[in-house]
Amino acid sequence: MTYLQARDTINGQEGRAYATINGENVEMFYIKTLEATIEKTKAEIKTLGRRGTQHKATGWSGSGTMTIYYMTSRFRHLMLDYVKSGIDTYFTITVINEDPNSGVGMQTITLMNVNLNKVIAAKLDTDSEALEEEMEFTFEGYEIGSDFRQING
Repeated sequence: MTYLQARDTINGQEGRAYATINGENVEMFYIKTLEATIEKTKAEIKTLGRRGTQHKATGWSGSGTMTIYYMTSRFRHLMLDYVKSGIDTYFTITVINEDPNSGVGMQTITLMNVNLNKVIAAKLDTDSEALEEEMEFTFEGYEIGSDFRQING
């Protein structure tokens, strides 16, 4: 009987993320969480002889969120560039999941043409021991650089 070994699950802290912004590769050690989602765009199609509505995929949209510790001004500068000059910045984010205790190995995903939706300009919070900010973004493509290995329980 095959079953999942608990040791093969991925520890969420065992990973890395890098951004390539204007040709500079930056380790994003300040990320607390990051999640990127692909959502299909579907058209509703009604046909003769069928009462139900069918669905046809017509495209997709990529979006995500990341929560980071409030300790970098880099994203505020990117937004300020847009506010002052109208020049928007698109960049890549590479996410690596690699838990050395897991038998599944490493997965590498690169998000292409990431663009920030909003950035906190300034923040204070007397109840917070560590300031955080959540950023929403879109992306226009992704690549899988390496896959998790298939394992047999």
